[in-house]
Amino acid sequence: MISVHVLILLIILFWNYDCHIIPRIEECGLSCSQGIHCKSKPSSGIFNSFCHSAPASLSSMVLKSMKISTVIKCPQGSPCSLHLNIKGTLSLDENIRGLEICSFSLDTQQSQCTNVRFARKKNKILNGKKVQVQFNCFEVNVAQHIYVTVKTVPNYCEVKMSQEYYVEDCRNSDVGKHIPACLAGKLDYNVDRTRKIISVNVSNFLRDQDYYIRLCHKWFTCEDVGQFAVIKGKDSLKSVSLKYSQLLPCLCIEGWLAIPDARRLQLCPFENDTKALWDNIVYNPVTQTLAWEPACPVLVIVNLCRLMKSNDHCEDIQDSSKRFPEKQVKYSRVDTHPRLCMKFTTKQGSWVKCPFAHGEFPAWKMRTAAVADRIQVFFTSQTKAHFSVLVCNRTQLASCESVGMRHSVSVGWRTDVDYSVPLQTCDIHCGFRGQTYGNENPAKALTHRMKSVHSLH
Repeated sequence: MISVHVLILLIILFWNYDCHIIPRIEECGLSCSQGIHCKSKPSSGIFNSFCHSAPASLSSMVLKSMKISTVIKCPQGSPCSLHLNIKGTLSLDENIRGLEICSFSLDTQQSQCTNVRFARKKNKILNGKKVQVQFNCFEVNVAQHIYVTVKTVPNYCEVKMSQEYYVEDCRNSDVGKHIPACLAGKLDYNVDRTRKIISVNVSNFLRDQDYYIRLCHKWFTCEDVGQFAVIKGKDSLKSVSLKYSQLLPCLCIEGWLAIPDARRLQLCPFENDTKALWDNIVYNPVTQTLAWEPACPVLVIVNLCRLMKSNDHCEDIQDSSKRFPEKQVKYSRVDTHPRLCMKFTTKQGSWVKCPFAHGEFPAWKMRTAAVADRIQVFFTSQTKAHFSVLVCNRTQLASCESVGMRHSVSVGWRTDVDYSVPLQTCDIHCGFRGQTYGNENPAKALTHRMKSVHSLH
């Protein structure tokens, strides 16, 4: 368990990060105290990159007081921006002519450098004099990861300050209130399920800035679904309509200002719309593969099951369970039985989908034709199979009395087999791998695609 002292420390740290006040300035610049004149100019950082051994009189701790912080620059009539503030007290030495200050963004791999020079006046002794230096003209972005270095000019190897720094993000009250990238706005939406349209209205954002709206599917990132829409800053109507194909739990509405590093506002209001997730079942008749691919991240257990005639209960098939699939669930060598189903189980309940129940994926079909005194039976099969044909008289609804021998026939991939049996007033029963299926009307079989009833795997 976390101790009370550690918990209090964490609360204090969070409070400091989230709630500490960031100073505001109107202009950035360089300042030096004690009447010392200094000036700065941009630098590439190359000319001062090679270091020399420091003289014995120069302490390696001369830059230890340099500190890094953030300031908010808010010029009158213009948007506010974030700047690094490098500040500290330096003991001047005749061997130090100035400072080189650089910031390197670990996010964008871009650097900024400036040279600070101390003006020397004749007959004025500066050695040992303490001067406070402050520079705050490096603009940075929200939540940026920065590496800051301060070196002497000339560059002495043992005298250097290096520090990583994290710029505050939008959780800080001052940053969230004043920095445009944090003004993500407010999104309101309405769903027209008939027309499959989501209408989005945007408010509480900078009126002179364009605003982007898009639909996306949230996985590790939010992936585009169709085109994004733009609300122009000059437009009086701040709403757009976006078409969607399916309401899914991971379907989100995302909006952000059309400025660099803008904070993105995201709404995912359809978390309970799981019904469409279970429809993405695909059967490949060539490979006899049944597959399901999640359209969204979902914690689900997938099973094959047999739908029972008696009570519509779907009994799990042994060793077919797949838990929490990240991508595709696939079952090989699957027969297209009308009662073969897939069961999806989540915390909210179970859903059963029977892809072969309506004959969309027939494994084989049969047709008959009467020729002279014989009945011709034609089989077409998508798999290699053995069929048997029995001629019988239907005596009752559920029984058929045999009037001849049972005949067997084999059929391969997409081949027709013409098999003739004697014509009598009868029904034809066709068996496939040991099971039978009765057709009430032989004539109807000319156009009717038979359902497979072969054994399940």
